[in-house]
Amino acid sequence: MTTFKDQRNPGLSGGSPKLSIAEILEQFTEGDLPVRFSAYDGSTAGAEDSEYGLRLTSPRGTTYLATAPGDLGMARAYVSGDLEIEGAHPGDPYDVLRMLGDDLHFRRPSARALATVTRSLGWELLRPIAPPPQESLPRWRRIAEGLRHSKTRDAESIHHHYDVSNTFYECVLGPSMTYTCAAYPTPEASLEEAQENKYRLVFEKLNLKAGDRLLDIGCGWGSMVRYAARRGVHVIGATLSREQAEWAQNAIDADGLSDLAEVRHSDYRDIVEGDFDAVSSIGLTEHIGVSNYPAYFEFIKGKLRPGGRVLNHCITRPDNRSSARAGGFIDRYVFPDGELTGSGRIITEMQDVGLEVRHEENLREHYAMTLRDWCRNLVDNWDACVAEVGEGTARVWGLYMAGSRLGFERNVVQLHQVLAVKLDENNDAGLPLRPWWIG
Repeated sequence: MTTFKDQRNPGLSGGSPKLSIAEILEQFTEGDLPVRFSAYDGSTAGAEDSEYGLRLTSPRGTTYLATAPGDLGMARAYVSGDLEIEGAHPGDPYDVLRMLGDDLHFRRPSARALATVTRSLGWELLRPIAPPPQESLPRWRRIAEGLRHSKTRDAESIHHHYDVSNTFYECVLGPSMTYTCAAYPTPEASLEEAQENKYRLVFEKLNLKAGDRLLDIGCGWGSMVRYAARRGVHVIGATLSREQAEWAQNAIDADGLSDLAEVRHSDYRDIVEGDFDAVSSIGLTEHIGVSNYPAYFEFIKGKLRPGGRVLNHCITRPDNRSSARAGGFIDRYVFPDGELTGSGRIITEMQDVGLEVRHEENLREHYAMTLRDWCRNLVDNWDACVAEVGEGTARVWGLYMAGSRLGFERNVVQLHQVLAVKLDENNDAGLPLRPWWIG
């Protein structure tokens, strides 16, 4: 049901009534709106008895929605505070997003209807305005930071996402400081237990033992580095985030692991050491660009001794045909220049550089659970997070993590671990005949 104030604009032909904001929304939706909707002009729409609602609070929010349709426009309005969610915490709007995803469908109005909408809003509200400060530049303007996936531009993209605030990440990620999919040994396991189990799984799949040498590229805050070092492995970690590198090196020193481990503020391509027993790449492949996979896996192969192993852990598409590019919200607010493809493409590229793939595993459900727990941490620490990074950035993270949880639950995205080996001159992998790790 839609209600609206009786507004007449003499500038409209014949004095026809001006559409309310709620009526304009209904021009673009099919069926009933599954949640309550209210706007600053007093109009309402949708299910009045719904537990959840959307409230448009200002004309600026209308401009964001009208000038960038889809997820980017809604994100701009929400991050700026011009679109409010009712009935759910901004740190975890999962239930609202799930309901909208189930029941909200958009349509393109007729040309006549669009003309009426345009006249009702007026050109002032249809003139694009600056987006919220949390938004990255569009891809075409990032050329000033270098060609896509050049070292300079990759460093800027990583800075945008990971140099938010170590204190903020401590609140959201918890003590493990691990910003990658956990592996839950049981449905009841805690986030910390699941992250510890993930590192165990990677360590065992790589068949590491005391005295071995590991290169961990895209190492984040160094949790895999420290896990392996505590077991006697010599580890070099590399990250493009200065804040991550400083935090990780301090943690290594505090744990008394400096004789075994180090984390460098470095592009992985600048690592000069070689002949590693293993390479772990946990959550980096999403950042390097699909067209760079051949060079990426060739680099990894070149860092391994004969018989050395690599474990690639990354988010993927559920098929190998979809566009690699992320949607507008993810590209502009979360992972600038990020790209995803299917696990089949990743396996193909590893094989094509001469690595022998030995095992593949999908942890899709585990990532949904990980995101659930990160959102819970954000809700529990909301005031501290807002004080640290501002409400707009905190909203970005709640929206991103809750939406990503839905994506993993609905098989829009997956998480694959692929284990491969660099064979020696006799084509010997030097590995047991059957899987040697506990799942």
